[in-house]
Amino acid sequence: MEGRSRIPTYRLHRPSGQAVVTLSGRDVYLGPHGSEVSKAEYDRVVREWLTNNRQLPHLLGGGRTLSVADLMATYWAHVQKHYLKDGKPTGEQAAIKAALRPLLKLYGHVDVSEFGPQSLLACREEMIERGWCRYTVNKHVGRVRRMLAWATERELVPGSVYHGLLAVKGLQRGRTAAKESPGVSTVKAEHVEAVLPHVSAPVAAMISLQLAAGMRPGEVVLMRGCDIDRSETVWVYAPTRHKTEHHGHARTVPLGPEAQRILKPFLEDRDPAAFLFDPRQAEVARSARRRLQRRSKVYGGRARAEAPARPPGDRYTRDSYRRAVQRACEQAGVPSWHPHQLRHNAATRLQREVGIEAARVVLGHQSPAVTEIYVERDLGLAKQVMARLG
Repeated sequence: MEGRSRIPTYRLHRPSGQAVVTLSGRDVYLGPHGSEVSKAEYDRVVREWLTNNRQLPHLLGGGRTLSVADLMATYWAHVQKHYLKDGKPTGEQAAIKAALRPLLKLYGHVDVSEFGPQSLLACREEMIERGWCRYTVNKHVGRVRRMLAWATERELVPGSVYHGLLAVKGLQRGRTAAKESPGVSTVKAEHVEAVLPHVSAPVAAMISLQLAAGMRPGEVVLMRGCDIDRSETVWVYAPTRHKTEHHGHARTVPLGPEAQRILKPFLEDRDPAAFLFDPRQAEVARSARRRLQRRSKVYGGRARAEAPARPPGDRYTRDSYRRAVQRACEQAGVPSWHPHQLRHNAATRLQREVGIEAARVVLGHQSPAVTEIYVERDLGLAKQVMARLG
């Protein structure tokens, strides 16, 4: 009984800087550690807990409701299970964590039922003060709202909370203190050409394929022979995984003569289930070049093995592909660019030659508005039109 008489202590939650107390096995966040507000909140919740026979009051029942920090902890357990791909966390997990940090800092100790439009606006101002661009701020505000929608669906918070937050509109370009993101631009053709001598054959092929077919980096690194239908004049590639598969959208990539020419050397004498662009082959070729270029004496009849710190896998990832391109940019002495920009190059070319609707279909977008984001204005064409008509 002596242990039962003890009062849970007020303490620091180091990752968040919040004060916290554990009641009935649950962490209750109180506000910034050491603040008068957090100490008053500690006295209140402990008093309610004792009055309720050492049990937390029922959610949404009468007295205290779920705190924002408590809701975040519950939601995070859902996020860790929901935002997975191939058993690994997606980038959305990290984005949600970033979006919720200002919320935890300002309102972790507040009852969710008291979180309204003004609270969300305060969180948005905190995001702007952190230097986040307008696009990121709008996306993160949407993620906060999504958490409240999830909680409303499960009747963890009153429906009025989420519906009130819908009144907060997104930041508009030119009407906010938030900075604008530079956006993703195309790559100059000469900068693409400059890196090709400095990359392996698989990476050079992936670069050329993206320009020819408009694929995403994540689609080109996954190519296998068994995923390409070669029964007709135009081949069709169906990626096993792609960006919008969780929405139930199918993705097929038509491959014309240029794409086929690039692919044919990688399809010969290869297991259909093997990835076409294998970094291990690139490593073998690189080692062979080093042996030919070696000037130092080889002891014992053979060169000392040069074991890499981490052996390459059976395919490139988006990150390893990007790093290979950026290393080549440094070696070529050109401004750094990344593979996703090549999709913008393809989109601009397609829109110019066949129109926005055809470009949308080839790129796999559900809406022409999305395609327009990828299309860079062709100033040369605009000048020709105005020289004739303007």
